[in-house]
Amino acid sequence: MMADTRTNAGVDNISSYRKLYLFEADDRVISIATAGNLSVTQATLAKLEEGIKNEETGEIETLYTVPTLFRAAELVGKVLRETQIEIKSGYEAEGISFGATMLLGGQIGKEKLKLYLIYDVGNSISCGLDTPYLQIGELKYGKPILDRALQYETPFNEAVKLALISFDSTMRSNLAVGLPIDILMLRRGEGAKPVKYRVERDDAYFQDLSRAWGQKLREAQASIPRPPFVELPANK
Repeated sequence: MMADTRTNAGVDNISSYRKLYLFEADDRVISIATAGNLSVTQATLAKLEEGIKNEETGEIETLYTVPTLFRAAELVGKVLRETQIEIKSGYEAEGISFGATMLLGGQIGKEKLKLYLIYDVGNSISCGLDTPYLQIGELKYGKPILDRALQYETPFNEAVKLALISFDSTMRSNLAVGLPIDILMLRRGEGAKPVKYRVERDDAYFQDLSRAWGQKLREAQASIPRPPFVELPANK
């Protein structure tokens, strides 16, 4: 899972804020990435930390007590929707967007590694064979790279590389996305430990990747035959 850290409240109010969070215990690794209205996502995470009362059992549920990752996605969706309803009238009156989405992934106990996209209305979809990745936030610039190159069988290291290329392409065209980029990696298997990494502005690998990607694109473009319906100038 990857997330940039740029927040944007207008061209004169751009700052950095973490959007990738880890909830880890002996029997579970759960990660959440956020996109959209920052106050909505932060309030949602704060409520999840405090716990939500389960109407059926009367017990307080948190991400550290839910029995399955699907139940975790249900809990996050419920809190996200309730948070938006609470602040909706105030934001609507000011004409401010209050939409927010989240990615939730990881594993609990012996269950399989899973990933969910949680919409602002509280429902979710899961990642699988036909949908090898899920994406939130600024989609349009980096998504074509993932659609063309990322498959369910893509090796782990190549998937990380493709995600970084997708971010680099997005940052070239969209000021709302920027470094640093937080990365959380988790391999399948019970007891697997998460690996965290932050791509800073001076990260040598990311700088090399950006330069190499631009060069390879220019080489690929030059190698493709010219359109046959475009006539060359008379002096060519």
